[in-house]
Amino acid sequence: MKFMKTAASSVAALALLASGAIADGHASTKLRIQTHYAPETVSGKLAAQYIDDIQQMSGGAIEVEMFYSSSVVKSVETFDAAASGIVDCDMTGGGYQTGKNSAFQFVGDIMGGYDTPYQQLSWLYYGGGREAAAPLYNKYGMELIGWWIYGQESFASGKPIEKVADFKDWKFRSPPGMETKIFEKLGAKPIVMDFTEIFTALETGIIDGADASGLANNVGLGLYDIVKYANFPGFHSMPSDHLACNKAVFDAMPPAHQRIMKVGMEALALRTALTFEKKNAEAAAELRAQGVTLSQWAPEDLQEFRNAAQATWPEFADTPEAKALVESHLSYLTQLGLVSK
Repeated sequence: MKFMKTAASSVAALALLASGAIADGHASTKLRIQTHYAPETVSGKLAAQYIDDIQQMSGGAIEVEMFYSSSVVKSVETFDAAASGIVDCDMTGGGYQTGKNSAFQFVGDIMGGYDTPYQQLSWLYYGGGREAAAPLYNKYGMELIGWWIYGQESFASGKPIEKVADFKDWKFRSPPGMETKIFEKLGAKPIVMDFTEIFTALETGIIDGADASGLANNVGLGLYDIVKYANFPGFHSMPSDHLACNKAVFDAMPPAHQRIMKVGMEALALRTALTFEKKNAEAAAELRAQGVTLSQWAPEDLQEFRNAAQATWPEFADTPEAKALVESHLSYLTQLGLVSK
């Protein structure tokens, strides 16, 4: 028993040291945060703005060492790296953790559900989403700080993707999780690979296309320098990038710093949604001028995809946490009129 108390005290002390709260006798917080975004992308710049915001709002008491382009560990490994103390916070997305628990699919990218970032954010903050997601993150030693959602993603492709039939035998990069199942049902051949490997895989012909990000981010990644087809507006995927921190580290932070980080994420969420409204429209105009073909899907094809996506949700609701999240989403989507009983 004495050993257990000593061990618990040691863990608490390490958490305090990691947060910087007792490093010099002052209420300070020092964090190491990794994102998968490159600093030159729109999302990378928005992440940098968030870091500047929380440092400035804390009067310099919060200090952040930021790692871009998954430079410490691979994107999919960031969550575990934060939970184990290699870094302190994961600024990628919950979808990377679906292999750990399928419930992460429903905080990462529900697919075929919400139409806009504002609807999805309203679920998190006002539709019971935060309450449904918190136990999932806590189970793995992490604390969900907030989301930032850039809107519907657009494909990058070496051939036109104008309708469901065009998915047949289309070999494309897919993130892990439910997306692979949905697109396999629609005839595509998804290949799961890390976000940082997309450009080279397209360049070398390993894949014919990619589900990477929103249109403006795809431009920042240089994808349309290689392939000349895209769909816009997007429809298939609207991932929720998260900020999640080691729970022991976060709990050891001064309450004011915790509040700054969470409210800062709400500001980042709004800034991200508004920024991409403009940036995606600008990117679409520039790409058309450069000879890139942008396809807008017909309502019947959009509905066919939505049906395939929603039919796949129950297949991933295979843990108590996943079931709770699906029920929460369906209740709110019904309230919004996006799903009918």
